[in-house]
Amino acid sequence: TSWRQWRQSTHRYLRRLQDDVHEWLTALQLWRSDIHIIEGMFGTGILSYFSFLRFLVMLNLIIFTLMFSFVLLPIIIAPHFMLVFICSVYPTSARQGLVIFHEHIADLLSGGGFLEQTYLFYGYYKADKIHFPGTTYNLPLAYLLVTVAYLFLSLIWIVKRSANGFKRNLVQDEDRFQSFCNKIFAGWDFCISNMNAAKLKRSSLLYELRTDLEEERIKQKIADRTREEKCRIYLIRVILNLFVIAVLACCFYSIYIATIFSQEAQMNEVKVNFIVDLIHQYLPSIVITLANFITPLLFSVVINYEDYSPAFEIRFTLMRCVFMRLTSIGVLLFSLWSHITKCKEEPCVCGYNHVLYSCWETRIGQEMYKLTVFDFIIIVAVTIFVEFPRKLIVKYCDCGLAKWWGQQEFAIPQNVLEIVYGQTICWIGAFYSPMLPAICTIKYFFIFYIKKVSLMKNCRPATRPFRASSSNFFFLGVLLIGLSLACVPVIVSVAQINCSQACGPFVNYTTSWEVLPTAISQLPSGVQTLLFTVSSEAFAVSFFVVTCLAMFYVIALAGAHKRVIKQLREQLAMVGILNLFEGCQPWCNFTLRKIHLML
Repeated sequence: TSWRQWRQSTHRYLRRLQDDVHEWLTALQLWRSDIHIIEGMFGTGILSYFSFLRFLVMLNLIIFTLMFSFVLLPIIIAPHFMLVFICSVYPTSARQGLVIFHEHIADLLSGGGFLEQTYLFYGYYKADKIHFPGTTYNLPLAYLLVTVAYLFLSLIWIVKRSANGFKRNLVQDEDRFQSFCNKIFAGWDFCISNMNAAKLKRSSLLYELRTDLEEERIKQKIADRTREEKCRIYLIRVILNLFVIAVLACCFYSIYIATIFSQEAQMNEVKVNFIVDLIHQYLPSIVITLANFITPLLFSVVINYEDYSPAFEIRFTLMRCVFMRLTSIGVLLFSLWSHITKCKEEPCVCGYNHVLYSCWETRIGQEMYKLTVFDFIIIVAVTIFVEFPRKLIVKYCDCGLAKWWGQQEFAIPQNVLEIVYGQTICWIGAFYSPMLPAICTIKYFFIFYIKKVSLMKNCRPATRPFRASSSNFFFLGVLLIGLSLACVPVIVSVAQINCSQACGPFVNYTTSWEVLPTAISQLPSGVQTLLFTVSSEAFAVSFFVVTCLAMFYVIALAGAHKRVIKQLREQLAMVGILNLFEGCQPWCNFTLRKIHLML
């Protein structure tokens, strides 16, 4: 009929339009041509790192857009807003009169001085409600809801991107995925177009095959161990893990002491000189960076004596490094809060040490700002003063040291841990420094080009590269751990610690979370009843039960699909055997008939 023809033609037109729009949006992707060049020269493993970096740029840009639209913009365009000071006056560190040039540099690096009273930090937003003609804008509520929104948006986006990799890892068996046949017949990366990269890919495949053979040998060795050998190995592992715990405890204690010393030095009004003051301000960042540099080296040495398989060695070392990098941020925040919530006369009058920290949120924002700036400085410094000289030494020096040192490898996991560490700082600091996502966007934008130039000029792919699929899932898994860690201090500071009563939008509330029930109490009774029902324990228990049932159903469905895929693999292998026998000589016919009868 004409109706059916019109509907089919309309459907084809809409499908064609959708494909055209998708192609147009793909052409507008950031760094599209650069990433294609990297893919052609180094393969999909290193491509996944730069794609991950592009994802973080877009994520931070969206977080900044939320902050700018609902927090910064209303204050910028507001004709007047109400200032409320309750507990104490907020003395800023802005310098008066003639300021020496290097003091401006110190302010720029530390976030103090002229930067402290800008849109960069929490203390500048001293507004309760902004009154526009005909309406009133509740800035504290918007500030809190935007914080919840960017954390929830980050969670949804990360889970959505990792869904494909999770389904692949759930359905596919690891042994089969890393089997010899898969590496030999399907392990080649056909995106590589550079001859040197092809040679490196060939050597890496050979290295993976040798590693797999070594893993099989170790598995056989583990199966043949006697009871005495097992006891000896477990005893060695216990001793070495106690050593690792002791190293971590020393690092965390050093971060704690450095943070306390840095805070006390900054409170001292007597300034020594520019360099010493800058070291005092950056002392926690320096200690954290040294700990992040030293501990992976110790972990790589310790793991050699624990007698694990090569694949597990890499994963276990990376998890230790992830724990060290992310927990160091938590130790820094704990050190700050232990100093902020401690008063000479207990309990604190304002709920915090308002004498030393009249605006403690700004102080935490400054620490997150310094960590972000110092992390970027370290990345640039390592590229310029380590990787470039190393390339020159290896290329132009014929000494034995140059051959032993070798060309710099582009280690994907370590580079990913760097940017996940920076992104965790951004998630935590965005509440205390609303402009920090914009700084991180610019930071990752420059890091992309720094890493690209370093990759092209200084580095070669690692001898044990990651596959693109496993890389993406690993990157997003570590990023999800970072997001979980970032949520903890933000939730604690919002719900438990008394907010500053001399600065910020929450000066009329004991804690930042109180703005939400206050806003709900002003809604109509029907809406209040609905919200209280949704937040009640009965609804939470019911939602939890339904979620568990849905999760069990999905797990059972995944298990059923996995069994079906296993059966299909077995049938495919049997069909291959049958086809092999059908091409044999006539003396194989009897065996072939027996196999058919067995099937």
